[in-house]
Amino acid sequence: MKANTHPDYHDITVTCSCGNSFVTRSAMVKSTLGVEVCSECHPFYTGTQKIVDTAGRIDKFRQKYATKAAA
Repeated sequence: MKANTHPDYHDITVTCSCGNSFVTRSAMVKSTLGVEVCSECHPFYTGTQKIVDTAGRIDKFRQKYATKAAA
């Protein structure tokens, strides 16, 4: 096997814009990483996800693509 072919794999600190931070491992050169969303603030993980149906878009879609009776 060739020597020195793999990058350095070390601990880095990931910091979210909400203030949450955690340590993970990466081959990045930097020792810190900034992200905009994480599992602490993302609506999917927090359970605050809402489906907004403005102007009945879902109903309009269902009416438009509903199966039509054979003539």
